[in-house]
Amino acid sequence: MHIRFAEEKDIPVVLDFIRQLAEYEHMLDQVVATEALLREWLFVRKTAEVLIAEEAEDAVGFALFFHNFSTFLGRGGIYLEDLFVRPDYRGKGFGKALLKKLAQLAVERGCGRLEWSCLDWNQPSIDFYLSMGAQPMSDWTVYRIAGQRLIEIAQK
Repeated sequence: MHIRFAEEKDIPVVLDFIRQLAEYEHMLDQVVATEALLREWLFVRKTAEVLIAEEAEDAVGFALFFHNFSTFLGRGGIYLEDLFVRPDYRGKGFGKALLKKLAQLAVERGCGRLEWSCLDWNQPSIDFYLSMGAQPMSDWTVYRIAGQRLIEIAQK
């Protein structure tokens, strides 16, 4: 088992993981990401980072994350946008290894926390996160403005 940062040559693998995750979450029709978009946002603008989990040089999972900021803590944090391990490699410690690496990065970078969202129906992931000691934030609701509505608000 090996965890490493993604390189530009890994963009097709990252996009494939994104599509596999979207399919698992029943949202494949919402994926509009392309290799060109990932190249721009991950490696040109550098707005997010990707860890890749490998076994014998085969990519078996990934974690895509970026820094956020807590005004209450007065420091940055790491937000895990996506964590995915191929089904045939689940239960072998790859998810734990990815979360451990993210925790190490958060500590090394002086971050105050590591956080993420999980779909309410995704009980296997919820159970996994709870087993790692994660606590659900039951007092918070995620809000989103996207697509055409985002454009409309920006133009007002």
